[in-house]
Amino acid sequence: MAVARGIVIDMPRGGRRRVKVPDVMDLLGPIHGPIERTPRYNAAEELVYTILSQHTSDVNSTRAYDNLMTTFESLDSIAAAAPSEIEDAIRRGGLAAQKSVRIKEILIQVKQEVGSYDLSFLAEMPLDEAKAWLKRLPGVGPKTAAIILCFALGMPAMPVDTHVHRVSKRLGLVGSKVSADKAHDVLEAKVPPEDVLPFHMYLIYHGRQVCKAQRPRCGECALAWGCPSRAAIEKAAKRPKGRTAGNKPRKVEKEASDD
Repeated sequence: MAVARGIVIDMPRGGRRRVKVPDVMDLLGPIHGPIERTPRYNAAEELVYTILSQHTSDVNSTRAYDNLMTTFESLDSIAAAAPSEIEDAIRRGGLAAQKSVRIKEILIQVKQEVGSYDLSFLAEMPLDEAKAWLKRLPGVGPKTAAIILCFALGMPAMPVDTHVHRVSKRLGLVGSKVSADKAHDVLEAKVPPEDVLPFHMYLIYHGRQVCKAQRPRCGECALAWGCPSRAAIEKAAKRPKGRTAGNKPRKVEKEASDD
């Protein structure tokens, strides 16, 4: 038995072993509580928002999206606008010139192929086909596609952001050399469909609060007992700041980039 973040944790019996997916659900669940899907936008709106969220903070992407919708009021109006007008509306979200073109191209392509912006038909498709349909669109990679399917349509697609990627690698749930793009499929194969959303959110919370990119708090971690990276992390923490063994500058772990 141990205590992590004020929660009493029953440790696995039968000797030390590595963390597995059920451990994440059983041990992080009591800390973060139940996760319910509450769609903030329909699928097409979520697609626009997710494009805006690439390579920026939630605060900036939300401000950019709100200003975009206040300026144009509808997806049809956005699709009809000049890229420069869209760029002005989303400037606070970063990379506005690139994202304005992508958003316009996506909306035009969706309307031409579907006849509307209703993407609910994707929920009736097999998961792999739904992901492939979305990834044909400009600027849509595995993470963006998974976000649309998971959050807007309730499908068991696993979004892998920088926190999910980092934590899953440290825990050994994906290989140390597995890219964020590849990790989507690896984790989807390991996590039961009904657990995809809470698993995703638990790793995000854990990555933000405990298993941080720099100075992870292993002493507060409910999963430290089975983390294959703990020894190396704690050893590195004891070295003089900015130095590694052999007196060479320490490499700082780089956050994985998003779509």
